[in-house]
Amino acid sequence: MSERVVVLGGGPNGLVAATLLARAGKQVVLLERRALLGGLAAGEEFHPGFRSAGVHLDSCHLRQAVVDALQLEQHGLRFVAREPPIVAPAPTSVTDGRAVVRHPDDPEATAAGLAAHSPTDGHAYPGWWQLVQRLRGVVAGVLDAPPPDVRSGSLAALLGLARTALGVRRLGARDMSELLRVGPMCVADWLNEWFVTDRLKALLALPGVAGEYLGPWSAGSTLLLLCAEATRARSVRGGPAAAVDALAGAARAAGVQLRTGAAVQRVQLSAGRVSGLRLKDGEELPVDTLLASCDPRHLFLDLLAKPDLPTPLERHMRRWRTRGTTAVLHLALDRPLRVHGWEQPVERAVLGSDLDGLERAFDPLKYGELPERPVLEVSVPSVAAPELAPPGAAVATVHVHFVPHTLRSGWSDLRREELRRRVLETLARYAPDLPASVVGSELLNPADLEQRHGTTGGHLRHGEHALDQLLHLRPDPECARYATPIAGLWLCGSGSHPGGGLTGMPGLLAARAVLGR
Repeated sequence: MSERVVVLGGGPNGLVAATLLARAGKQVVLLERRALLGGLAAGEEFHPGFRSAGVHLDSCHLRQAVVDALQLEQHGLRFVAREPPIVAPAPTSVTDGRAVVRHPDDPEATAAGLAAHSPTDGHAYPGWWQLVQRLRGVVAGVLDAPPPDVRSGSLAALLGLARTALGVRRLGARDMSELLRVGPMCVADWLNEWFVTDRLKALLALPGVAGEYLGPWSAGSTLLLLCAEATRARSVRGGPAAAVDALAGAARAAGVQLRTGAAVQRVQLSAGRVSGLRLKDGEELPVDTLLASCDPRHLFLDLLAKPDLPTPLERHMRRWRTRGTTAVLHLALDRPLRVHGWEQPVERAVLGSDLDGLERAFDPLKYGELPERPVLEVSVPSVAAPELAPPGAAVATVHVHFVPHTLRSGWSDLRREELRRRVLETLARYAPDLPASVVGSELLNPADLEQRHGTTGGHLRHGEHALDQLLHLRPDPECARYATPIAGLWLCGSGSHPGGGLTGMPGLLAARAVLGR
């Protein structure tokens, strides 16, 4: 009888793991609780004729190793020719309203534009960008390698640590010292060393705090910024939803049985190992090997019976932090989105005036309150994928940062509308024509995201990217290398190394671990 392999969760990581195992000759069934595949990357119609490209804003972190291993370009995956500029506009009240613009793959164009705001920053940006490029090989190498088995003390584990140390040493004394110095720093201090333009610093700082329980003055935020920069590559044409289409095509071609609308109620064990699944509709499936791409807190505390869970693991998972801090607003617009000080239709924008503005938006989060002036990250996927909207219209997805999952006064329709109003008022400060162009919208606060996507706390990465929740600590030292203390049960989702976002790497590394590669 052939081995019965089930992958739990139809997001990008689950699709990657299922495809690789099927290509290795396994009979694989993938179960997705929702009616469509893709998880947070799934594109959905939110207003008649308007489709989002997924909850995720970025598709530029999908790893080339995943693209190559699954031959995704044979299944329709295409990349944009050039990365869209990221625009940080000035409010309309500012007389000199020129936007600050970053071209992620063109440091010379970025520097030339910055020089119009500040000759100092125009001169400094290429040096900052070159430093990041020198550091990215080491940072990406750590993120994309299997986490070291620091608990075993085996020769293989020691060799893995030695390879990491050697990679750091190859940076040279100056860059090695700089990496060790800035990694634990707050991103505000680091960027203040380089630049003077407020909007530039806010634009660059945001990837270090976006989606996390951190402000720009929080320790360790520089490391998260370096991780984001180190893994930035080409964006998928059509955004996250187009990546899901290619991943699903690869899974079907490999022979994976894809089942949607299959919500799991309980993981069943026999003699200390996985033996089956009970679905919420009463169906029971026998299982020999189970890979879970759902968030680990949900897996261990909701889908496993308490007596089946080792006590230390249960204790650790109850401490696993999943405080979602991002709300998502999908907007259906009857015209392209334009902002003050930028002549072209916007594809990517960051609306945050300065580092202190980011910190002031973060402060109310600690007390369960809404920010007065939300920090907004905007993506308009219909620029590159016009099929998402009717002719002449546009779809915009807005990440509203520093929004609490648990609002002190409780979430209600009134509080949702209050948040929507604050977001639209903030947008109108930079894009005065926008309010009149909105024909429909959908707002998902962190609690809504938890209910729709099953992510504990509404956290978009299945667990915070904090210093104590990364690498060999993600999500627990006992299962940081994808195998868990329960025989036959493996992790393959964003709650595992190297973390969340649309990367595919947890699924790739987990499948290789199952196959012993």
